[in-house]
Amino acid sequence: MRRLRYTINVMLDGCVDHRASTGNEAVHRHATATLARADALILGRVTYRMMEEAWRPPVSEAMPDWTRPFASTIDGAKKYVVSSTLEQVDWNAELISGDLGEAVRRLKELPGDELYVGGVALPTALAELGLIDEYEFVVHPRVAGRGPYLLEGLTTPLDLEPAGRDDLGDGIVAMRYVPRAALPIE
Repeated sequence: MRRLRYTINVMLDGCVDHRASTGNEAVHRHATATLARADALILGRVTYRMMEEAWRPPVSEAMPDWTRPFASTIDGAKKYVVSSTLEQVDWNAELISGDLGEAVRRLKELPGDELYVGGVALPTALAELGLIDEYEFVVHPRVAGRGPYLLEGLTTPLDLEPAGRDDLGDGIVAMRYVPRAALPIE
């Protein structure tokens, strides 16, 4: 069964608005490697549109050269887009509608190693369903003072165990966690 990994840039105050991040070249290299390991990406409508606008060729000449590998990797990635409002998608994408849990479970059962989910609302829904196998928070040394916030709206706490850590320079740290196994009932 394929593992589902959620990766998100997060500020010290929990803000996950991509415009608040302090990304550097190492963050882009890390994100590129993460996407390259994934068999496919699962994105909500908002994140899909945002990524398409920023990274679908032709990429803006104003973007630094070190962002080009990320652009190439996300452009070539298989994408599943979860939406109840879109009627069609392209950019190597397939539309997913209907029961979210059922659809993602089917994707996880397909052959392969890893699926990746990004965004804000969709990962919160998947966390509620217990479908995320690994969480990676790329923590930036910034207080944004506004939201949206990490996994905002969860109805129950999510207990996690540390699974790894990478220093990405400039005070940015990628921290990986897995859901804590349920304690046996005695």
